[in-house]
Amino acid sequence: MNPVDIYHLISQTQAAYARCIDDGRLEDWPDFFEPDCLYRITTADNYQQGYEASIIHADSRGMLQDRVSALRDANIYEQHRYRHILGAPAILSQDRAEARCETPFMVARIMQDGATDLFATGRYLDRYRLADGRASLVERIVVCDSSRIDTLLALPL
Repeated sequence: MNPVDIYHLISQTQAAYARCIDDGRLEDWPDFFEPDCLYRITTADNYQQGYEASIIHADSRGMLQDRVSALRDANIYEQHRYRHILGAPAILSQDRAEARCETPFMVARIMQDGATDLFATGRYLDRYRLADGRASLVERIVVCDSSRIDTLLALPL
């Protein structure tokens, strides 16, 4: 696969990922990941210092599926939704089987009463597996610019 094709494949996957969350199709969200994967949400400061501490840490697709089940059936939180705004992915490295990229994001949170605020900004640091015309996440580290999360981080970023 040539670099332009990889860029387009990753861009399409990023857009589908954000749309999945923004549309509330959380049961589909784990399918963007490989069975053995890493999904972390951390702060820029923790990431820069090399700390493993994470706001969320999951190391398998099964853990992501459990998180969605908990959101649907166990957790109590004020209903809301997100709107992701993604920047263009910067491809950091690539070969035939994998690509690493960094993508800036902004997430607005929309509450049930219509109040909308900027919830999070940061960057995705991703490692994708490329196979069969598909890009799937082996690793996604969500690095939030701020360490301040003003409420429960219920939905995935």
